[in-house]
Amino acid sequence: MAEPILVAKREDKEFHLLPHMANRHGVITGATGTGKTVTLQKIAEDFSRIGVPVFVADIKGDLTGISKAGELSGKIGERLTMLGLAEAARFEDNPVTLWDVFGEMGHPLRATISEMGPLLLSRILQLNDTQEGVLNLTFKIADDNGLLLLDLKDLQSMLKYVAENAREITREYGTVTAASVGAIQRGLLQLEQQGADQFMGEPAVRLEDFMQTLGGKGVINILAAHKLIPSPKLYSTLLLWLLSELFEILPEAGDLDKPKLVFFFDEAHLLFTDAPRALVDKIEQVVRLIRSKGVGVYFVTQSPADIPDKVLAQLGNRVQHALRAYTPKEQAAVRVAATSFRENPELDTVKTISELGVGEVLISCLDPKGVPGVVDRAYVVPPGSRIGPITFEERKQLIDTSLVAGQYDEMIDRESAFEMLEQRAIEKMEEEAAAKEEAAAAKEAAKAERAARTTARRGDSPVDAFIKSASRSAGTAIGGRIIRGVLGGIFGGSTSKKKSSWF
Repeated sequence: MAEPILVAKREDKEFHLLPHMANRHGVITGATGTGKTVTLQKIAEDFSRIGVPVFVADIKGDLTGISKAGELSGKIGERLTMLGLAEAARFEDNPVTLWDVFGEMGHPLRATISEMGPLLLSRILQLNDTQEGVLNLTFKIADDNGLLLLDLKDLQSMLKYVAENAREITREYGTVTAASVGAIQRGLLQLEQQGADQFMGEPAVRLEDFMQTLGGKGVINILAAHKLIPSPKLYSTLLLWLLSELFEILPEAGDLDKPKLVFFFDEAHLLFTDAPRALVDKIEQVVRLIRSKGVGVYFVTQSPADIPDKVLAQLGNRVQHALRAYTPKEQAAVRVAATSFRENPELDTVKTISELGVGEVLISCLDPKGVPGVVDRAYVVPPGSRIGPITFEERKQLIDTSLVAGQYDEMIDRESAFEMLEQRAIEKMEEEAAAKEEAAAAKEAAKAERAARTTARRGDSPVDAFIKSASRSAGTAIGGRIIRGVLGGIFGGSTSKKKSSWF
């Protein structure tokens, strides 16, 4: 059995997160500046210490210090001394792999359009049933015609092809309308403007690379997410794809001694803000089922009210930092946070949430039988790694020496739907041009033939015309004599006599 993770402590009591209950998920909440990031760092490094790989989205860039050993000094030393842990404290670095969708602060992180699939894309693009049907149809046509959908331009090309051939496609596959295709194209344009063209492509990340260990410690995968926050659709697309892919590829595992992988999703409210019902249902389904694959999911946000009830109900381990309640809306959020815990008759939870200091929390973890513990007040144990970001030089060294160095750096653009449809379009244009040339040549030949026949009737040249004219003239004179001769023979008697009398 893996060693329990000491999360928080007070003078007379310790609060542990049990590794065999860690796949029952969890949530870390609290207002800005109350210490959520340090709590996340503490739990993440302890998972790594017991051999559990971690994936965490780093919103502010503060978590990279987890790769370096901390020091017993300043506020860290004061807190450890207060908790009686100074002598037992361990200051260690941790194995870290840095990722970045844009390839600037870490290794590029990509997925192909085919891996995303029509269902997830439909949820992210907020398509209605008709539009989702058209997107499914587009993927089906691509499969039937051997057209690979790898990057964003592949899907955009396929949609253009479907729109241009809507009449034929409707007869074979079902109804396709220009309005539905247009709605999908507009949604993809929004994703592209948020940077999805850099996320969707090859080489696609292998999820096994998120589940590595080094020297007995789980590798902590840190996604630089500071540029993703202004692009909430891309951010939520990435996170949901990761969860969905893990659910698809991992075998059933049940409750293990410790998780195979733990995910921390910072600024979790971005997953749910303005999300359609279907998307929330999808998230709830994945969170509910993925624990059976040995994966723990931990949401980090300001208030439990940011998370839909169906999802919140799946989060068994809970750490609540301070919330300030100055407005009616904030007071309501405090009440929601208080009621999300198992009640402690000796503690006024609503009042306490507003009184907590920095690094002080209300905590409730699952017991060995999976029952939520009674909520209690304690101080978070400081992490043994450095608090704060690393330097540029330290970041570069991590990237150059990581386990995946050189595997994903260069984007690959192999032949896929975009190139194949473009080639077909070129061939079609060439065929049409050749057909036009052939038709024009045939037309010219017919015109020449008509001209030849006309010329044959009118004479080929002045000389030929003179000869033919002369021949006609000669023929006319001879013919006249013949006619007169014949007539003379008929009427010759009278004519001869008349001529005799005149002379």
